[in-house]
Amino acid sequence: MPKMKTHKAGAKRYKVTATGKIVRNQAGRNHLNSKMNSKQKRRLDGPASVHETCMAKIKKELPYMNHKRK
Repeated sequence: MPKMKTHKAGAKRYKVTATGKIVRNQAGRNHLNSKMNSKQKRRLDGPASVHETCMAKIKKELPYMNHKRK
């Protein structure tokens, strides 16, 4: 059976933690930030975990996410 291909856009958007969780960047920080106050911008700074309802789609995009790195 041939190798499965990783969805490259998904690989750039999502990272897998050591415990197996998938994290993503939060939306809303690219432009039009001058009207946001500092609290709103700080809230969007860090990564967010992916919701359970989206996990099946992302796991299909990243078929090798469960393989351990050496």
